[in-house]
Amino acid sequence: MPRRVTLTDRQKDALLRLPTSQTDLLKHYTLSDEDFGHIRLRRRAHNRFGFALQLCVLRYPGRVLAPGELIPAEVIEFIGAQLGLGADDLVDYAAREETRHEHLAELRGLYGFRTFSGRGASELKEWLFREAEMAVSNEDIARRFVAECRRTRTVLPATSTIERLCAAALVDAERRIETRIASRLPMSIREQLLALLEETADDRVTRFVWLRQFEPGSNSSSANRLLDRLEYLQRVDLPEDLLAGVPAHRVTRLRRQGERYYADGMRDLPEDRRLAILAVCVSEWQAMLADAVVETHDRIVGRLYRASERICHAKVADEAGWCVTP
Repeated sequence: MPRRVTLTDRQKDALLRLPTSQTDLLKHYTLSDEDFGHIRLRRRAHNRFGFALQLCVLRYPGRVLAPGELIPAEVIEFIGAQLGLGADDLVDYAAREETRHEHLAELRGLYGFRTFSGRGASELKEWLFREAEMAVSNEDIARRFVAECRRTRTVLPATSTIERLCAAALVDAERRIETRIASRLPMSIREQLLALLEETADDRVTRFVWLRQFEPGSNSSSANRLLDRLEYLQRVDLPEDLLAGVPAHRVTRLRRQGERYYADGMRDLPEDRRLAILAVCVSEWQAMLADAVVETHDRIVGRLYRASERICHAKVADEAGWCVTP
């Protein structure tokens, strides 16, 4: 199965590009006294500049400079101003790849930066898989992962690795939540939910599709149709803790999935996912139907009030006209 792409080019650029605003440069690229102590140990100007640049980029965005990467002028000016060096002093640094690798190794030793491998990578993966339940989007989970790598001074892996890890974490989170919800359903409730995909309403559509076909109306017939659906759903006695610990955006996502599927599509889903979607839909639709009933009631009352008001105004006008007639 091909890897699921989780980030657009714009999103990847936002995560990995070097800062250029004065605020971000001050926040991320201001060098400390300790930094200057290490930098001054480099004898040549271009080595001092290159060493400082690599240190800043390792801190934010948290990656290694790519070979031949174009450094923004704002970054060169900001770091150079602190070192008393100009852009020309950085030119020779790109000539010796060996020097760059030596500096990178020194920076790891001095500041505790680590590569994404071994035990550290395993711990970050575990953290990512736990955090994925709270992520609201692909970009959100990637941002969380990158921020955690920065916090733990872990050099960011390749973009393709970040995408693959985030995609796997999101899929795993979805499955865990679906299993969690399904495991809370007694067998009798499971049977009721699955029956929604088999029973038909009005000999036309499945009960599942019938239940989701509602909207606020403006007359008693509309109110009765809403109440029929609400009463049917209320007979499904879902556990009170059904959605405990499930983030609200995950509940919304499951409901929206249920509103897109027809019965045939639902039957093809894995059982835990099918049950989770059905249970969430029943729970959410009850609240939505109750709101629709209230709105329908308000519309009916409002219409009656306006009609009564018109009759009253007409009657007052007639009486006023009768009084002034000679």
